[in-house]
Amino acid sequence: MSEQKPITKVPEGVTRFYTTRQMPPNTQGFVGYETVWKPLQKEVPYKTPKTP
Repeated sequence: MSEQKPITKVPEGVTRFYTTRQMPPNTQGFVGYETVWKPLQKEVPYKTPKTP
């Protein structure tokens, strides 16, 4: 059987809308990635309009 290569650490990927991080390997050796989204819009608290 072939040897498994050691897992290399991938740097964090930063874009305008999200950040991608490498997750630790699981029991089967699969290395996944976690995506953290930045808020796309700002929420403002609702104010009732004034009456005419």
